[in-house]
Parts: sequence; structure tokens; C-alpha cells
Amino acid sequence: MNLPNRITLARIFMIPLMMIFLLVDFDFYPSPIQFGDYSLPYNQLIAVIIFIVAASTDGIDGYIARKHNLVTNLGKLLDPLADKLLITAVLVSLVEMGSVPSWMAVVIISREFAVTGLRQVALLDGSVVAASSWGKVKTVTQIIAISLLLLNNFPFAFISIPVDVIFIWLATIVTLYSGIDYFVKNKHLLRQN
Repeated sequence: MNLPNRITLARIFMIPLMMIFLLVDFDFYPSPIQFGDYSLPYNQLIAVIIFIVAASTDGIDGYIARKHNLVTNLGKLLDPLADKLLITAVLVSLVEMGSVPSWMAVVIISREFAVTGLRQVALLDGSVVAASSWGKVKTVTQIIAISLLLLNNFPFAFISIPVDVIFIWLATIVTLYSGIDYFVKNKHLLRQN
């Protein structure tokens, strides 16, 4: 197994660890980080660090695979799967924590599955649905939104601007738009099948 695939697998293995820190209530956690009205439990801080590390490996594994000509079929399967598992796991966790409305999580997750289905149809047709610029914007807005939500809107909590809420709305809108964009640009695949 090559290095990019190992990095992708590491991303997948970070997901349950992140969820444990987010959702399991251990009695031995120290008191939360406090700055005036702002509070962040240590377990949540550890979870956001794991999330950011996991999310950053997405670009790293792809870059290494392309630069060193290590692109494999396993990597083509695992990389998007790892991305979807990471985003789905953290969104479900945020819904359970009461930080994200369930309908937003459903919209974002549904788009991910729909585009994956479209890619599968394309593969059966012998073509590839390439990543779009809107798909990349979607990924960045999702990562920023999730990071801000996990950090309880740090540092914007000090100036009372709900940037985390603004970004999850933006991520939802961009996610929906990018999904529509994929289907409009590849509608020929749906007509043929």
C-alpha cells in the first residue's frame, strides 16, 4: 500500500477517535477552557484538532499521489469515501450536540451521496465526473463552518458575531448549489441511463 493510501486510511481511522472526544462524556475531563463568557471543553478542543488534521490530509494525499504518480484505483475509491465519512460523522455529532439543525445536515449529506451516485453512473458509462471549482469551495466552507462550530465560534464569540452560524448557512447553500451544478453539467449521463 502506497503512502497516499496510508494517509487516506489514517483519515478514516481518525473519525471514530474524533467522535469519541465529541460525544462520550468522561468524568475525568478537566474543567473547560474559560475566557469570560466563552467556554470550550477540552474534549471538544481535542476533537476539533483531530478534525482539522483529518481534513487537511485530504489535500496532502491527493497532492502526493499526483506528484509521484501514485494514483491507484484503491485511492480513487478510498479518498472520496474518507471525505464523506468525515463530514457525515462530524455533522451527525453536531446535530446530536444541538449545534447544527438536522435539516442542514441532511441537505449536506444527501448532496454527498447524490454526487457519489452520479459518479458511479459515470463510471459505468466509462467516463469520469471531475471535481468542480464549486465542489472545492463547498469543501472549504464546510471545513470552516464545522471548525467554527466545534470551537464554539472562537474567536468571534468575543465580539458576539455568529460567524459559525453564518458559515454553516453558507456551507449549506454552497453545498446545495454545487450538487445542482454537478447534475446540470452531467445531465447527459442521466438521460443515457
